[in-house]
Amino acid sequence: MNQALQGLLDLLDLEQIEEDIFRGQSRSAVVPRVFGGQVAAQALVAAGRTVPADRPAHSLHAYFLRMGDPGAPIVYNVDRMRDGRSFTTRRVVAVQHGKPIFALSASFQVHEEGMDHQTPMPPAPDPETLPTSEARLRGYDHLDADVVERFLEARRAVDLRYVDEPPYGRFGEPREPHSQVWFRTNGKLADDPLLHVVLATYVSDMTLLDSVLLAHGRGGWAVGDVVGASLDHAMWFHRPFRADEWLLYDQESPSAHGGRGLGQARIYTQDGQLAVSVIQEGVVRIPR
Repeated sequence: MNQALQGLLDLLDLEQIEEDIFRGQSRSAVVPRVFGGQVAAQALVAAGRTVPADRPAHSLHAYFLRMGDPGAPIVYNVDRMRDGRSFTTRRVVAVQHGKPIFALSASFQVHEEGMDHQTPMPPAPDPETLPTSEARLRGYDHLDADVVERFLEARRAVDLRYVDEPPYGRFGEPREPHSQVWFRTNGKLADDPLLHVVLATYVSDMTLLDSVLLAHGRGGWAVGDVVGASLDHAMWFHRPFRADEWLLYDQESPSAHGGRGLGQARIYTQDGQLAVSVIQEGVVRIPR
């Protein structure tokens, strides 16, 4: 396991300070605020630690309320909403400087047999044939060196490979609002199912709004032609998966309007199993 992945796991390993109250540390993201995927992942850790191990997470719904301060810890308060025979529900509020910055509801379910079908996996090239993030980013002369280093630092724990040029790689003309990336952690993880769900939650916030930018020929924060932030985030965990094995993140944007853009996606295992569905809306504004 590389040092960056161990650092990420340490970041997600919350301190319990009271029953149903946890504290997590923060760190800067690519932009000078707490990365939304970090807060969502930490909140899911807090919820999961109050749920029996035989009840894996099957969904989460969350709102980003305020910008997180990377220089201060975050306190996660868990509300035990329901403990049923099949389902367990938790609500988590993340607090910084006395104010809520994030709210999450998560549901967990005991394993059941039932009907089974899925949307087929779309075609995608073998991830091993694609350039790494470092190879791709260092090939863009138009990106500031500091921007490149900040992107790379934020992604050292994860091997994330774009199928096509990312928004900041080729911009200026609209493209199809569809983006694919392969990802996996840069190292093996323990077998704890919650850990794999948490890592997928963390990564899911990295690229989901790319398809909004592609539709309008925008490069994003890296080139300064949009400003934005995540507003809400929802995930449904359909089938077991491992975040340390290749996962295809197939993303598209059906709509942008009113300063907001919507991204929706499916995450597939390399053998074609639909593992996760994701939807996110974010603020996407053109700077004045």
